[in-house]
Amino acid sequence: MTTAFYPGSFDPLTNGHLDVLVQALQVASNVIVAIGVHPGKTPLFSFDERARLIRSSLSEVLPQKIDDVSVVSFDNLVVDAARAHGATLLIRGLRDGTDLDYEMQMAGMNRQMAPDVQTVFLPAGTASRPITATLVRQIAAMGGDVGAFVPQPVLAALQSKRKS
Repeated sequence: MTTAFYPGSFDPLTNGHLDVLVQALQVASNVIVAIGVHPGKTPLFSFDERARLIRSSLSEVLPQKIDDVSVVSFDNLVVDAARAHGATLLIRGLRDGTDLDYEMQMAGMNRQMAPDVQTVFLPAGTASRPITATLVRQIAAMGGDVGAFVPQPVLAALQSKRKS
């Protein structure tokens, strides 16, 4: 069984993140979605909220694969966290050439530190390429409609946050 480690902030989970997760489940038996926790940052959603939104969003599009996904937090180097969880693949989503340039540098550094963990790049679907979690948060905070950019459970959670 191949275990993949898919790190990110997922604050919030976007359709692009979900697309890459679905693709990752096609190349690995198990996928660990790893939410980076940084003490200096205040996320919109807590770790528990993000974990719940990831699982509920995946359940809507690929319910038969939900048991193949776990959600963990990490606050150390990605390669160290991947190793600690027994992952041999590191999943990185790509939207464009700018992402590729940055991710190639990271993949090179990670390979030097952990040659046993292979980076796999998965391209975002055409519809989700312009989506970033940062833009989703900004648009939602200003009352804009982000329904085309996030799964339904995330949309409901964002609307709930806006009301409170």
